[in-house]
Amino acid sequence: MNDTMWIHTLEKQALAGESLNREAILRLLALDPASEAALCLGRAAGRLARVATGNRGRVWSAIGLDCRPCPKNCTFCAFGARWGLMREERELAPAEVIDTARRLVHDGADWVTLRTTEFYGFERLCRLARQVRDAVPGAYHMVVNTGQMGDAEVRAMQAAGIDVVYHSLRLGEGACTCFTPEERLETLRAVARSPLRLAHLVEPVGPEHSNEEIAHVLMTALENGAVLSGVMARVAVPGTPDGRREVLSERRLAQLTAITRLCGGLRVPDICVHPASRLAVEWGANVVVVEGGAVPRHEAFCGEAWRGFDMAQARALLREAGYAVNTAEAAPGRDGNCAP
Repeated sequence: MNDTMWIHTLEKQALAGESLNREAILRLLALDPASEAALCLGRAAGRLARVATGNRGRVWSAIGLDCRPCPKNCTFCAFGARWGLMREERELAPAEVIDTARRLVHDGADWVTLRTTEFYGFERLCRLARQVRDAVPGAYHMVVNTGQMGDAEVRAMQAAGIDVVYHSLRLGEGACTCFTPEERLETLRAVARSPLRLAHLVEPVGPEHSNEEIAHVLMTALENGAVLSGVMARVAVPGTPDGRREVLSERRLAQLTAITRLCGGLRVPDICVHPASRLAVEWGANVVVVEGGAVPRHEAFCGEAWRGFDMAQARALLREAGYAVNTAEAAPGRDGNCAP
C-alpha cells in the first residue's frame, strides 16, 4: 500500500478509536517533511482535529514564577548556572501572579500554568495555586509545571485546586539533563494513579533527535494517559550549549504535530504546538502557548509575552485557521466543553 492510501487508512482507524503502533509511528516519522505524503498526513490530521476537538481552538498560558542560576545545567535551558545567563534570582510576588492570571483568564485562556524551577518549594506552590484559584473566577484549568513528585504531593495539589500537571520525559533525558529517565517516569506514574490530568509534550525536539527517540517519548506520553500532548521545538538560546545548534524546520515541526494528532486520535483531544506555527495548527494542533515571566527558552526575565506572542495573537492565529476560540471577557469553558 502506498503512503497516501496508508495514511487515509490510519485516519479512519484513528476516528474509530484505534491506536497506532510503534511501527506505524516510525514509518510516519521517516516521511520527508516536504513530500506529498507528508502533505497528505497534515491534511488528514487537520480533518481529525476538527472531529476530536469539536472545532475548538484553545490557549495554554504559562506564568514563570521564578528564575535563578540552576546547578542542574540542562543544555537547552537558559537558567543553567554554568552558562552565566541568569546572574541573579528573580521571583514574582503572589499579587503579580494573581494579576497576570486574572488578565489571562479575562482574555480567554483555557489553562493557567504556574511554572517553577526545581527550587521554588512545593508547599509554597500549592498555597499560591489556592490563592489564584480563590482570587480568579472562571472555568479555566489550573496547571502546575514543577519538579518531581510522588503520591503525597499529587494529593496536596488536588486539594489546592490544581487539576492538571505538566510533566514530560524529555528527549535526551539523562544526557542533556541531570535527571534519570526513571525519575521522570516516577512522576508520570504518580499523576496517572491520581485524578489529576496529565499534559505531556514531545520536547525539546531538534534535528539531532532520532525517529526512535521521538517515537519513544510520544508513546510514553500516551501510555501514561496524557489528555494533552503535542510538540515543543528546542529553541536555540544564545549562550547555552544548544545555542548554536540547528533548529527544526517549520515543516518538520508540523509533521511531528500531525503524527501526534493521529496517535492521540479521539482519546487526546488537545494537541499543542510550541512555538506557535500556522502550518502546525493547520496540520492538527488546536492549542498554542502564551507565556511570560521566567521562561527557560529566553536569556532574560520576560516582562511581556515571550517573543511578543500574546493572547490576542494566539486567538487570532487559531481563528484564522478556522477554530472557534474564547473571546476576551468570556470565561473559558462556559459551553461545557473545556478540555482536558
